[in-house]
Amino acid sequence: MRAQSSATDPSQIAVAGQEQGTGPEGIPSARNGGTRGTATPDRPRPRMRPGLGTAQAGLGVVAFSLTFPATAWGLEGFGPWSLVAVRSVLAALIAGGCLLALRIPLPARRHWPGLAVVAAGVVLGFPMLTTLALRSSTTAHAAVVVGLLPLTTALLSALRVGSRPSRTFWVAALAGAAAVAAFTVRQSGGALGNADLYLFAALLVCAAGYTEGGRLARIMPGWQVIGWALVLCLPLAVPAAVVALSYEPVRPTAQAVAGLLWVAAGSQFLGLIFWYRGMAAIGIPKASQLQLAQPLLTLVWSVLLLGEHLTVAAPLTATAVLVCIAVTQRSRG
Repeated sequence: MRAQSSATDPSQIAVAGQEQGTGPEGIPSARNGGTRGTATPDRPRPRMRPGLGTAQAGLGVVAFSLTFPATAWGLEGFGPWSLVAVRSVLAALIAGGCLLALRIPLPARRHWPGLAVVAAGVVLGFPMLTTLALRSSTTAHAAVVVGLLPLTTALLSALRVGSRPSRTFWVAALAGAAAVAAFTVRQSGGALGNADLYLFAALLVCAAGYTEGGRLARIMPGWQVIGWALVLCLPLAVPAAVVALSYEPVRPTAQAVAGLLWVAAGSQFLGLIFWYRGMAAIGIPKASQLQLAQPLLTLVWSVLLLGEHLTVAAPLTATAVLVCIAVTQRSRG
């Protein structure tokens, strides 16, 4: 009598990160037995190495640090409503073209509410509110106020996805937030202006978009998260752009067009691809704290590209919050 082997057939073992019918980044691949245009089951995506995740999130921060200077350039030739609407249309066309070229299937219906939060916070809310703020605020001031974004994102992440960073993490995050708050009060003479109110509102909606996008990036590739969020806004962005361009004066200088192209392709699409991939790899709280470097980088760009003159408090505050990065990245959770 032949003994029956209880060993598992190796051919039936799924290789981590390569579900049947999917290729790298979760894109359906005919080579792996899948068919293009066929959605795959939702499973947590395999995580990349933490160092690579940190590097990708860092690239996102570098792209974001150019947003305010590029917006200031864009406002030289476009009105605030025109700038936001046109940048959304351009970014959506780039994202939609990539999704169409690769024949990416539509996300599952249960993911659309989360994508709507990403669209409302990152695609529409943050660009519009910060653009309105920059009409009466310098990029240096706005950049340091936005230094509160890491703490806001970490708080929303704890509430939304149940992340539990260590006490050391929270102490460092609160220290950076306190430095930013002190700078804001000092610069405004003890009273908040309209620009600061716009910026604080922008922090809330952007943190919500980052948190929801980071959660979705664990299931689908980060570029698809921002890609579908941009496409979702296209039916609103196109008529808004037409109306805004008809009412606001347009003077498309080379500098204004360069600013528009960067906020559309760099900040709105490419930067968010790296950002969401990084958040999915190292976690939303730790990735969010890398943005403590963003104010310092933006201050450098504002001097080099816009010729702004900084007060002593601005670089000191930016440096203080930058020091907190090392603490948050070494902390547990």
